[in-house]
Amino acid sequence: MDDGGRRFLGRGLGVLIVAGAVLTSVWSWWLTYRHPRTDDASVRANVVGIAPHVSGPIVELHVVDNQLVHEGDLLFVVDPRPYQARLDASRAALALAESDLGAQHDAVAAAQADLDRRTVEERYAQDYLHRIEPLLGRGFITADKLDDARTKLRSAGAARESAAQERARAEKLLAQTGDVNARIAAARADVRSAELDVEYCHVRAPFEAWVTNLNIAVGEYARQGDQIFALVDNRTWYVIANFRETFMPNIRPGLGAEVFLLSYPHHPVRGVVQGIGWAVHQQNGATVGVLPAVQPTLDWVRLAQRFPVRIQLEPPTAERPYRMGATAVVTIRDQAASSVGTASR
Repeated sequence: MDDGGRRFLGRGLGVLIVAGAVLTSVWSWWLTYRHPRTDDASVRANVVGIAPHVSGPIVELHVVDNQLVHEGDLLFVVDPRPYQARLDASRAALALAESDLGAQHDAVAAAQADLDRRTVEERYAQDYLHRIEPLLGRGFITADKLDDARTKLRSAGAARESAAQERARAEKLLAQTGDVNARIAAARADVRSAELDVEYCHVRAPFEAWVTNLNIAVGEYARQGDQIFALVDNRTWYVIANFRETFMPNIRPGLGAEVFLLSYPHHPVRGVVQGIGWAVHQQNGATVGVLPAVQPTLDWVRLAQRFPVRIQLEPPTAERPYRMGATAVVTIRDQAASSVGTASR
């Protein structure tokens, strides 16, 4: 081949190389925006702090750090003796209230009987007065006898009023409203509260989870509402992947995702986009006092903001469990993935 042919061949190869590089770049750019990818991602799970509802020393501890527990498993026991004593006292108070209720019913019945008797006596005194009043003008009775009858009527009326008040007082002490007796209801509520306190002494796992940050031992005093350790919810695992805002048009809830965990690089995990974050913290423009803080200078190069995308993962396996905080690499696919749990916006 002469020099001219070699120059032509060299130019042709150069053109092909440049064209190939351009096509490769365009293809790579198209794939990047068609299937967004990021290595700024990590595995997450819901973490719930475990705190007792009652205070007292821990007398039993049934778990160790990093243990898998299932729903209903006993975690630890707070000394139930003082709460059991309060429960016994509440039950005794309920028995006394029920006994007093019978006595109070008898008191109401006795007050009603006395009121009925006083009412009859008042009517008799009134009828007697009406019978003898016409006899005064005929001279059959004296004025003193008529005054005595009137006095007896007033006395009978006062006795009836006193009996009515006593009956009303007995009904108030009975504390009965319809079919509900307030005293019995209050005593039963106190018993139920004491029963709950005894139940709360036995703290159980609310769901399947991993025990983490367990730094207690038997004998330590547990305070009501203070978290003792945490549970990592093993029911739902997800990845928080930070994608550049330029990728947002090609990411939407319901799309499938391919997730590679650095813990298992040769075993991709399926996922589904659950939602995209709507806000991230901005230093520039943050309010200081009542005025916005604006930077006086602007960089020539403006980096695309990253927004967190939540991707729900398929359930873990015994061979490849998930760990919160594990590094992940995420690629968004354009097909929907409805087989991984349930996704909601």
